[in-house]
Amino acid sequence: MLYAVRVTSGQEKVVAEMIYNKVKKQPAPIYSISVFDGLRGYIIIESDDPNSIKKVVKGLSHIRGVLDKVVNIKEIEDLIEAAKSPIAKISKGDIVEVISGPFKGERAVVKRLDESKDEITVELVEAAVPIPVTIKVEMVKLFKKSEET
Repeated sequence: MLYAVRVTSGQEKVVAEMIYNKVKKQPAPIYSISVFDGLRGYIIIESDDPNSIKKVVKGLSHIRGVLDKVVNIKEIEDLIEAAKSPIAKISKGDIVEVISGPFKGERAVVKRLDESKDEITVELVEAAVPIPVTIKVEMVKLFKKSEET
């Protein structure tokens, strides 16, 4: 079962690491600890026993409390979906619009994808000379899918 733990906003990863280290030293029936970017101020812990969660988090800094209600997986599905890499939506040949940086507002064709670095190499559509530019995938939004797919 999944339980939500209230933590200080912005300290979710730090608290998750502290809980992990504590469980590693003193084994407890905690199966997973999840932190989602879209869920500020909470971490999700999987366990059969809410009391064991309360024992583990007792005394740790940045903990604001454990919610007694079980969290339904349907409630956090959107957060799990949002955690996927944005590069998964883009493929070679797609037309993207640059939404930040020096080329803001320009359209470009995707030439190469580097999933390990979350970077894409694009060529600006309206440039006089096609120069490949490597930018972070967060700096673009999909404008049009390629016709190949």
